[in-house]
Amino acid sequence: MSAVMQTVSENLVFVLQFLGLVVLMFLIAYAVEKAVKRKRGDSERVLATRKIVMIGVFSAMAAVLMVLEFPVPFAPSFYGLDFSELPALIGAFAYGPVAGVMIEFCKIVIKIFLKPSSTAFVGELANFVIACVLVLPASVIYLVKKTRRNAIIGTVVGTLLMAVFGTAFNAVYLIPKFAQLYGMPLDSIIAMGTAINPSIHDITGLVVLCVAPLNLLKGGLVSLITVLIYKKLSPVLKAAAKKEK
Repeated sequence: MSAVMQTVSENLVFVLQFLGLVVLMFLIAYAVEKAVKRKRGDSERVLATRKIVMIGVFSAMAAVLMVLEFPVPFAPSFYGLDFSELPALIGAFAYGPVAGVMIEFCKIVIKIFLKPSSTAFVGELANFVIACVLVLPASVIYLVKKTRRNAIIGTVVGTLLMAVFGTAFNAVYLIPKFAQLYGMPLDSIIAMGTAINPSIHDITGLVVLCVAPLNLLKGGLVSLITVLIYKKLSPVLKAAAKKEK
């Protein structure tokens, strides 16, 4: 009975930590977006009704893309490549950083209904936080001055931060938490990495040789596609948003 209570307690703490990170990301995005809009003299509300409608549309698209995950040859099976950040980044460029964070959170909620977690929700937490590290700086830089140059700078900065933060976050928190909640010894997780790459002997090797390349690949592809198609989509997105007023 005590073991069951301990498991429930650990999961509850994890859920509260997850929600705390969601609130933190939202508050950071809201404060930055509000400050930039105030400096520009933009009186539009951060969360206008038309934005909320479009956030729902982009969240659904992102959730479907999150389910369509592809394995990568250089990482264990619990890591995969998906393009769910693409709708979030496009939505953040169109409607602001707060919209990007909300798309990322709603995406996770919808995805859980479409496909239950196979990683004790650690994978969902990782996806949300690391995605926000890409989407937030990229959309803030673009919000300051909406030019193609700033879009490129923003996505490059976001991708690099995503790779660095994602690598450290996996090593310090996510992988140990996954081992704890999933009931899998840490050595077994490292061994899965060693089976793919003999150079992996510890958690540092696992994140440097698996997580970092994955985040660079994912961030780079999502950023490239966004930069290539956003300007063409922008008039359509603005027209769609106006119809929802």
